[in-house]
Amino acid sequence: MGRRRAFTLIELLVVIAIIALLIGILLPALGKARASARNVLSQANMRSLGQASNNYASDHSDYIPAYSWRKDRPERMLGVGGSSDEQVITFATNLQAVQQQNTHILRRLTGRINNNDVNGPGTGKILGFSTRLPQRRFTHLVIFDYLTASMPEPIAASPLDRNLIRWQSDPLDLSDVPYRNGNPDPSVYDDDPQWEKANTWQRWAYAATYQTVPAAWNQDRYPSWTPVKDTPHLMSGDSTIPTGYRKYTQVAFPAGKVYMFEEFDRFSDSDGIAWMYPEAKCNLLFFDGSVRGELSANSNPGWTPGGEDTLWKQPWVPLDTFPTFYKGDRNDEWFQYYRWTREGLQGIDYGGSEINLPDSVRDHPDYP
Repeated sequence: MGRRRAFTLIELLVVIAIIALLIGILLPALGKARASARNVLSQANMRSLGQASNNYASDHSDYIPAYSWRKDRPERMLGVGGSSDEQVITFATNLQAVQQQNTHILRRLTGRINNNDVNGPGTGKILGFSTRLPQRRFTHLVIFDYLTASMPEPIAASPLDRNLIRWQSDPLDLSDVPYRNGNPDPSVYDDDPQWEKANTWQRWAYAATYQTVPAAWNQDRYPSWTPVKDTPHLMSGDSTIPTGYRKYTQVAFPAGKVYMFEEFDRFSDSDGIAWMYPEAKCNLLFFDGSVRGELSANSNPGWTPGGEDTLWKQPWVPLDTFPTFYKGDRNDEWFQYYRWTREGLQGIDYGGSEINLPDSVRDHPDYP
């Protein structure tokens, strides 16, 4: 028998080069497959939220899930005056009522009722919400009993949302939630000093990747809460405006009207593209329960109920841990699309023209 011939150095280098080439070809494909799997899971989360909302409506006279406490109506609230028992309390405004309903729900679900700041000031008792509407990022708390019974709720976080997954991993660690590490750069980020006063920072672990559109809890026409021109994070309105008590039967085009949406398209761009950019293809939950990714550019442009004859645009202004500008800067304005649907629940986002579109808007040179 002949002696077995060993690899020469050149042959070994060729093999190594081929392996390196194959790795270079396969790794991007594997990364894309992994992102695609996470995106599918995010869509599954949205379907679960839609099913939970439908189950809630079945048990609550067809009402779309929303904060329901009202001013001048006695409610039993946890943690009033430091008490571990529920205390009967009334509220002066509808805004205060829904803010404190959010506080009550979080205290009930987390058990954070008494001051016990083991991880620093503010990490114990869930403090009262103020200066902010809880409906945008926290509506899923209303349907908590129809979800996984875990807190923080895992379905509320997209697998592509690194921020929220990190905050959920340790709700008492507030070191990297928005605006807990000093002042942001006001030329880029939202520098509203009310963020910390609102006690929003204490709630980020219990927020959701998926935003609920205002039409699900807001009146379709003015007087209603309306968007603020220079930031997407604030709304303007009289604190006595009633919210909630909207019904699924009020939705005119359930297959074409968005109910919840991912704030960012993290599948097309891992850095995240805010929904208002035309190139964003965010996952959307429709009122008929379907979920699909749709280009924002294919949606109707949207409006503000405070100025129905106005072509409505806003800038993207990030929070200090959120994706920044996909293009342009905070001086550029974009349509709001399905977030502010013309005519609210009576309107349509995909599959038809805007409802009651005035000539002043239709004939505007910037109207798509």
